[in-house]
Amino acid sequence: MNNQHMNSETLKAEAGKVTQKDIKEILRKRDEILEKSQGPLTEFIDDIKLLFSLIDDYFSGFYTSTPWMTIATVVFTLLYILNPFDIVPDFIPLIGLVDDAACLALCLAAISSDLEDYKQWKQEQKAKN
Repeated sequence: MNNQHMNSETLKAEAGKVTQKDIKEILRKRDEILEKSQGPLTEFIDDIKLLFSLIDDYFSGFYTSTPWMTIATVVFTLLYILNPFDIVPDFIPLIGLVDDAACLALCLAAISSDLEDYKQWKQEQKAKN
């Protein structure tokens, strides 16, 4: 990703470049992403866990109702959080993770309908068990 302002158009364009390799990378680096989510991203930790759950259920075949673009948006966002050299490098005190939080908030807004459908499905699955 080049150094440009993160907005919904950029998010959509970057998500369109997501590959299976990217998905494997975020799943492999799940713990690193969750660890990085402590601190400035703490308020989003439940959302990040939910996004990983969505990816897990999608790729295991348990929940395939989510459009590919939603999955790609989630994967791009998690990769963005993982990348220490994004628009605002993470090592810059105080503001280094602000763009990560903004990207995550943008992602959550962009996929809110699909995420609500997934949460409802998750609740129905829990009720069955």
